[in-house]
Amino acid sequence: MDDDLTTGERIRALRESRGMSRPVLAELCGRGPDWLKKIESGERELTSHPLLLRLAAALQVADLSVITGTDTPAAAAQAAPLGRLSHPGMPDIWAAVMTRSLTPTSPGPVDPATLQGRVDQTWRLWHTSARNRTEVGALLPGLIRDGEAAVRSLDGDARRRAQVALSDVYRLTGQATAYVAPAELAWVVADRAVTAAQAADDPAAIAAASWNLGNILRETSYPEEALRVVEEAAALIRPHLDGAPDDWRGAYGALQLHAAVTAAREGREGDAWRYWEAGDQVAKSLPQNYLHPSTVFGRANVDFHAVSVATDLRKSARALGLADDIDPDTMPSVERRARLWVEVARGHLQRGDRTAALHVMQMAHRIGAETVQFTPSARAVAADLWRSAPRALRPEASRLAVDVGIATA
Repeated sequence: MDDDLTTGERIRALRESRGMSRPVLAELCGRGPDWLKKIESGERELTSHPLLLRLAAALQVADLSVITGTDTPAAAAQAAPLGRLSHPGMPDIWAAVMTRSLTPTSPGPVDPATLQGRVDQTWRLWHTSARNRTEVGALLPGLIRDGEAAVRSLDGDARRRAQVALSDVYRLTGQATAYVAPAELAWVVADRAVTAAQAADDPAAIAAASWNLGNILRETSYPEEALRVVEEAAALIRPHLDGAPDDWRGAYGALQLHAAVTAAREGREGDAWRYWEAGDQVAKSLPQNYLHPSTVFGRANVDFHAVSVATDLRKSARALGLADDIDPDTMPSVERRARLWVEVARGHLQRGDRTAALHVMQMAHRIGAETVQFTPSARAVAADLWRSAPRALRPEASRLAVDVGIATA
């Protein structure tokens, strides 16, 4: 960047280089787009160090001097935290992923059907446990090692089925370590899921692995690449949908919802609702009670995503209106129900109703404690409430902040 650029001009250049709209970046900082517009135009100075850190994290900038310029005081030119959280299960998962053996390590061949059954059970645990990261994280190292051993010890159709199971294992690893894994592990896991699915030559597995890769791309500020991946995967599986198992259409529908949220976060309202409607049409073609085993795509999840899309577009009135018409109990996934209430809390915050936001966040935490604790958007809501809840509710907001891990008692 040119040395003579102001802080606001640097922020705008960084934002535009990442394809982020002003409302999206402002939302990530817990502020409105008018605030960010004044910062970028120089009408308002950025004097808050915590806000500077939040901007750096949202823009994925590790050195604050990139934002503030070369005349930054030494105290402000420190490395900015990029939002990675700590979880005790990570060392064992890291060891299983990053030290995989090049030769079979199990005493004998692993039955791919048995392996797939274990993976499916662990996916169910992910969606039904309030402590899903801890409980699933404890099982992942063994699944990773057994999956790798199966692929190396089998051949023919058995090996292809083992590849599908291994792809599922790595997709689940990506879910369970999101926001707590080092960046290099997140990328390795996403790539291995896609590679295993491609080796199996299974369109549904490729689509599901691409959905996972799209999550990684979107959360690391590569929205265009995320859309490209999911659109390519959708195009790959689309010709196979007629007469295919329901789960193939479920994977296709999940790709549409992924694209809807990605577009919404970029402020592309028309594209966001177009993708959502495509997912809605898929859900209508499936049985009313259908649920994809890993992405939980189905009627309820389509409705939940409508709330997410409206919230990301900062259409809080529409988001809350949509949420009013939803019966959360139709969604068996604890993790997804907790995330719905986080989206509702975000909608209340956008309208300035901190009392309602706190009540809803408390519900989200009761439903899925670790979902709230390890999801950045949920932590951002809890932090906002901790700082600015009404006086009468500050003790409750403080307790929530302690429970989520953003404050100490």
